[in-house]
Amino acid sequence: MRDLSSPSVQGSGAMKKWGFIAMHAAVAAAFIFLLQRFSLNASLETSLLWALTFAVCAAGLAYKQSNR
Repeated sequence: MRDLSSPSVQGSGAMKKWGFIAMHAAVAAAFIFLLQRFSLNASLETSLLWALTFAVCAAGLAYKQSNR
């Protein structure tokens, strides 16, 4: 009976991993967007481009860290 429940535990771990990666990317994007837009007075297009760039980089870093 214990063997039947182990795939659900592994699936839950995978969801936590991808949730962590998505959260990391979203927080990084929000931080850099707010910094660019309101502190540095950048245009909306520039702020969004930097937010996207930082989100991709943060997701990549979180992915590498989760595989350690």
